[in-house]
Amino acid sequence: MNMETALKSAMEIDGAVGVALVDYESGMALGAMGGGRHLDLELAAAGNTEVVRAKMRTVASLQLGDEIEDILITLGKQYHLIRLLTSDRSGSLFLYLALDRGRANLALARHELRRLAAQLTV
Repeated sequence: MNMETALKSAMEIDGAVGVALVDYESGMALGAMGGGRHLDLELAAAGNTEVVRAKMRTVASLQLGDEIEDILITLGKQYHLIRLLTSDRSGSLFLYLALDRGRANLALARHELRRLAAQLTV
């Protein structure tokens, strides 16, 4: 599945507000959909890059011998999901999905984002 199709599919998830494919080495969004005046996806991409980098440093420091699958940030009105793509096929990329907490089913959204990440070809 190409990037545009994956982003469109992510926006079909119940409660989706915005989605971006982000390179966490540069902090740049390679593609984005949704967002609007209440969610600046470019700014969110850069900010969440710092979250990913910090968590990766922590996992390495703890010598857990494991990899991050996803990161969930729970806000009062939104869920923010960060799904890292498998590094051997996609480099340093993650999918970022913002959801309206009142309309989203978190479990189903995580499942769907995992499926999209597995099918995405970059």
